[in-house]
Amino acid sequence: MRTCRRSFNSLKDKVKPLSQLVKIIPRLKKEGKKIVFTNGCFDLLHYGHAKYLEAAKSKGDILVVGVNSDASIRRIKGKDRPIVGENNRLHLIAALESVDFAVLFQEDTPLGLIKKIQPDILIKGADWKNKGIVGADFIKSYGGRVSTVELVKGLSTTNLIKIIAKTN
Repeated sequence: MRTCRRSFNSLKDKVKPLSQLVKIIPRLKKEGKKIVFTNGCFDLLHYGHAKYLEAAKSKGDILVVGVNSDASIRRIKGKDRPIVGENNRLHLIAALESVDFAVLFQEDTPLGLIKKIQPDILIKGADWKNKGIVGADFIKSYGGRVSTVELVKGLSTTNLIKIIAKTN
């Protein structure tokens, strides 16, 4: 009987600063790996997030996820967010099987990350389709692709917060 062995990278191996990713990604590309990038706040992680990241991973070989810092989330979503701190969110995203690398970013958008990583494929949720996806023009300028992934209906951190608030 054959046993199936899968090697799992430790969280330490999956959480990387940008300075390390910019050295790792070119090597992976030389090996013929397709690099997929997505980003988000991932506050109050839920099934919709896991399904989204699994779909993103299916578009290529290596999934890199940019995670907004606490400061950037406060600027984007208000002073009461995030609910979960950046270190916890970053490591929880990295713990997902579909994620190969997780990187924290301080800016309000991931454009700087995208420019340095130069992924082959940029993924965003379908809710971004008509909003103008940050980095799309840059990705297309070197032949990369931009794609959207359908989201799980009714699942969002904002909805979860509303449900939790009603229980008090």
